[in-house]
Amino acid sequence: MALTISLVFFAGFLVVVLVRTGYLRLWPALAAVLFGFSLASTGIAPAINGAISGIAGWISTLG
Repeated sequence: MALTISLVFFAGFLVVVLVRTGYLRLWPALAAVLFGFSLASTGIAPAINGAISGIAGWISTLG
């Protein structure tokens, strides 16, 4: 659970920084957020969550 909260915080911070610096516009960012919410309610959500957990586990073994 701690990894998920950290990942969400990092991704949110990154989006805010990109919008504020002008590298990412507001409307495409909102479209990506809406896409993420709709993707989370589909059947592929557990596979995505498992892939993220696997990558995080792999990264934790490196350091």
